[in-house]
Amino acid sequence: MSRLNCRERGKAERPGEAPIADKKFNGGPAFYKFVLDSVPVAVVTMDSSLSITGFNHWAEKVTGYTFEEALGKQCRDILKSEMCHGNCPVKTILDASKSTVFGRTTIHNREGKAVPVNFNAAALFNAEGKLIGAVEAFMDITNVVTMERERANLISMLAHDMRSSITGIHGLGLRLLRRLNDLGKEEQERYLEIITKEAATLESLIDDFLDLSSIEAGRLKLNIRATSLDEEIEKLFETYRVKAAQQGIRFDLQVENVLPIIEADPRRLHRVFTNLLDNAIKFSGNKGTITIRAVEKETEVMVAVTDEGIGIAPEDLPDIFDVFHRGRTAGGTEGYGLGLATVKTIVEGHGGRVEVANEPNAGTTFTVFLPKR
Repeated sequence: MSRLNCRERGKAERPGEAPIADKKFNGGPAFYKFVLDSVPVAVVTMDSSLSITGFNHWAEKVTGYTFEEALGKQCRDILKSEMCHGNCPVKTILDASKSTVFGRTTIHNREGKAVPVNFNAAALFNAEGKLIGAVEAFMDITNVVTMERERANLISMLAHDMRSSITGIHGLGLRLLRRLNDLGKEEQERYLEIITKEAATLESLIDDFLDLSSIEAGRLKLNIRATSLDEEIEKLFETYRVKAAQQGIRFDLQVENVLPIIEADPRRLHRVFTNLLDNAIKFSGNKGTITIRAVEKETEVMVAVTDEGIGIAPEDLPDIFDVFHRGRTAGGTEGYGLGLATVKTIVEGHGGRVEVANEPNAGTTFTVFLPKR
């Protein structure tokens, strides 16, 4: 059986033989060896006694062991899978009860860290059809498992918050219905204000819930029509100026000339800027200025939202637009990790882009670029 050693790639197979990288790949052993070392999947081969005979580059990367360390060792001593001592897929194959086995399990790398993997195991036969061993291919799915867990947590939190709002609306509605004649006008208005606020919260939660699958797929359904950015920004400014003032935050609007009419979904754009402004207020604390700046450029319109808050940790910047991501500076603030992912998806759905500039402890600027047409 050919041994899969990533360290041999590019070296001569035998004395005087051309290196693998220089050969004409015609389906021979060198070609398959090169492929197995190149594919982004961990591949391990074993003989009939479960001793490792092949160990490609990705197997080294996932397990932390080198080819030399793994060669000749028992599979269970290197992979340390939770299936090794019970339902071993390779044993199942070698016992000839199945020719292939696939599924999900957890292995443990050299440092003892658990690594969830999807695996596929298959029998290996020689030219005469005799069973001589097995091959197991597996892929690290840590990110997938993390996303699944975060998604489940998010749905649970959304359901909990929806129930809270519905319970509040239901309770106040019943109280109004039963005590309408006993309540004064001022108290009735207070109840109705709370009901209206909870209904708006519930509407936002439902939007988040409905958008979740679309965000994960990287697309949202847009209802494109002629949209006045001037009008949208002005309405947002008036709404958020009052909201920010209640926290001692100053709001500033800077618009150079009249902005052009663009082709856009106004409801979705409204969501983009409310998400950015809500974030700006959330992370500003009770101080500083939030600035909305809009500029028309040659082929696009730029809208920037700048705050003077706590900023974003540098290590969070690469993942800031990922779904479910909540940065280290988020602390105990409310949120589901959907806001910026939604912003990015909507803006890119319009053919635009969004950028972030950041200075830790000094503020953040999110800039949205939208094409004029």
